[in-house]
Amino acid sequence: MTGYDFHPQASIDLDEIWEFIAADNLDAADRVIEDILGAIDVLVPFPHQGYRRRDLTSRPLRFTQARGYLIAYAPDEKPLWVVAVIHGRRSPRVMAAILRGRE
Repeated sequence: MTGYDFHPQASIDLDEIWEFIAADNLDAADRVIEDILGAIDVLVPFPHQGYRRRDLTSRPLRFTQARGYLIAYAPDEKPLWVVAVIHGRRSPRVMAAILRGRE
């Protein structure tokens, strides 16, 4: 048991991240996904350790980062609910739109 679960689209986010990186380097793709999942694992016992991004959403989501990716999650859900995994260099407007689409 992991203590977290994914919005269906967040699972697709991970698949797309892996596929994009794997096109150049399979081992690197595996490491990036492992690091993202490791960052989520750390959140499970203390879910409020992440930070708010009121510029992206008014929902009570928290955020953390791993390897340049922004992980959006609902800290009060049991199990912890991962809403999105978004590259951190995306436009804040695009990130906000992604999050709105995953309510």
